[in-house]
This record gives sequence, C-alpha cells and structure tokens, in this order.
Amino acid sequence: VQLVESGGGLVQPGGSLRPSCVASGSIVSVGTMGWYRQTPGKQRELVAEISSSQTTNYADSVKGRFTISGDSAKKTVHLQMNSLKPEDTAVYYCSIWLNYAHYWGQGTQVTVSS
Repeated sequence: VQLVESGGGLVQPGGSLRPSCVASGSIVSVGTMGWYRQTPGKQRELVAEISSSQTTNYADSVKGRFTISGDSAKKTVHLQMNSLKPEDTAVYYCSIWLNYAHYWGQGTQVTVSS
C-alpha cells in the first residue's frame, strides 16, 4: 500500500491550494481519511478528517477556510484550502486507514508568503 500526495506549493496570503492524496495497492477496506500538518519543532497536528460515513472534523484554526473531501471508492482525499494565512505554512501529510492499518503520505510542503 502506498499513499502519494500532490498539490502543495507556494501561495500568497489569501490564496488557495488543493492538495490531493491517492492510495494504491491491495486495498479491501478504506476507513477514516485525513490531513495533518507539521512545522519544525512542533508535533504533527490534525487539520481535518472525514470518516467513511462522510462525517467531518476540523481543527478550530481552519474551520470555515478548509474543506476536506474523500472518495473511498477512488481511495482519494482532497483538502481545499482557501483564505490561506502565513501560519498555515507547514508540511501537510495525508492519513488514511486502509485494511485496518494506518498509513501516512510522504508529505507536501505548503508555504504561504508574500
């Protein structure tokens, strides 16, 4: 099983990005999918998650600005990030429960700067 992320990059404050993550391999079960982020010297923190029943959960700092979407059949999860702020700068990691085991993506850098 492998998770591949794409869609990070450099954006000005107020801009938007839409990272994506796709899982591949021998997959028979897809559970909760999510995005975490990490900055140097800090612990990885939850940004948003979506359950297999499409229930979503967001960190307070991104509510109203970020939207997570997931497709279990396609084994993909996206994070629409709008109104980005410099404090959103981090490495973003996708997180997916597959076959009752937890997997991380390789991480994608998001930098918000003018």
